Amino acid sequence: MASIQLKNVVKRYGNGKSQLQVIHGVNAEIADHEFIVIVGPSGCGKSTLLRMVAGLEEITEGEISIGGRVVNDLEPAERDIAMVFQNYALYPHMSVFDNMAYGLKIKKVPAGEIKTRVDKAARILELGQLLQRKPRELSGGQRQRVAMGRAIVRQPQVFLFDEPLSNLDAKLRAQTRLEIQKLHRELGITSLFVTHDQVEAMTLAQRMIVMNAGVMEQFGTPEEVYGRPASTFVASFIGSPPMNLLKHSPDGKPGQILGIRPEHFSVAQAVSPGSWALEVETSEMLGAERLVYGRLTEGSGDELIIVRTDESAAAPVPGSTIHVSPRRERLHWFDAASGKRI
Repeated sequence: MASIQLKNVVKRYGNGKSQLQVIHGVNAEIADHEFIVIVGPSGCGKSTLLRMVAGLEEITEGEISIGGRVVNDLEPAERDIAMVFQNYALYPHMSVFDNMAYGLKIKKVPAGEIKTRVDKAARILELGQLLQRKPRELSGGQRQRVAMGRAIVRQPQVFLFDEPLSNLDAKLRAQTRLEIQKLHRELGITSLFVTHDQVEAMTLAQRMIVMNAGVMEQFGTPEEVYGRPASTFVASFIGSPPMNLLKHSPDGKPGQILGIRPEHFSVAQAVSPGSWALEVETSEMLGAERLVYGRLTEGSGDELIIVRTDESAAAPVPGSTIHVSPRRERLHWFDAASGKRI
C-alpha cells in the first residue's frame, strides 16, 4: 500500500501552434488506503490523469510519486500498480483460474503461492464455483469480477480503475459497486477510480476529484462536494437533478448567481413571507419522490426551477401557480463572471 502525490501535473499533446493542453496543473495528496474517485464529463481529462499515474501516458510537466518514490520515468511494470479497465480483456481460451493466475506465472511465482492468492481473491469476489469456467460461460458482472481478481492477486501498492462498470446494466452496476466497496474494506489498497457517473462517484468515494476541461475544480469528500460546491460547474454536475442556478431570482444580487438544491424548498399553495411564485410546467413521479418543473413569475429572467417533493404530495396541475420557499441556510452564491463560490 502507498500514498500518491500529484504535483502540478500537466499534459500537452503536439508542439508549437498545434499544441493542445489537456491537463492543467493538477495537485493532490492521496493518503495510503484512500479510495479516490476522479469524476467528470467525457473529455475532461480524468482517464488521461489516471493513465499518467499508471505510466501509460507521459507527463509533460510536474511530478507523480507513489509510496514516496517519483515515478515519472518508470515503466508501468515498475510502478507496482494494477489496472482494471472498462474492457475485461480476459483470455477466452483460459479458465477463470488461469486468467487470474497468468500474470503470476509470467513472474515465475511458485505454484503453491499462486493457488493461495487465486483462492483468496476468488473467496473475496465469490468466484470459487467458477474457477474452471471459460469467460464465455460467465455474465458481464462475473467477467468484471474476474478482471478485478486478476488485479488483486498481484498484491499491488495501488489499484487503478478506468470506468470498469460502464459495460454493465444498471442493476449489475449497483451490485458491483457494493462488491468494490467490500473489496476496499477487506484489502485497504490505495485506489483511484475513474467514472463519468456522479452516482458512482458519490457512493464509492472517500474523497473525489471533480474534473472539468482538464482542471481540478474540487477535491473533497462527497458531503463537501455536494454540500459546498466550489463552482457552478460542480453544482450543476454533482446531484441528480442538479442544483438550480438562478441569475434573475427574486433574491438575486448583482454579479452573482444563486444556487439552491431541488430538495431545499418547501411548497405551499398560498403566498407566505419570502416565498416565490412558480408557474408549473410539468411534474415527474419517481416512486419515493416527485420532481416539479416550473418557471418563476417574478424577476426578469423567467428562470426554470426544479423542486423535489415527497411522493405523498399531490401532483400540481400544469399551468397552475404554486409558492415555494427556499431554505435560507441552504442558499449558495457564485460569482457570475468566474463561476466560483463566493
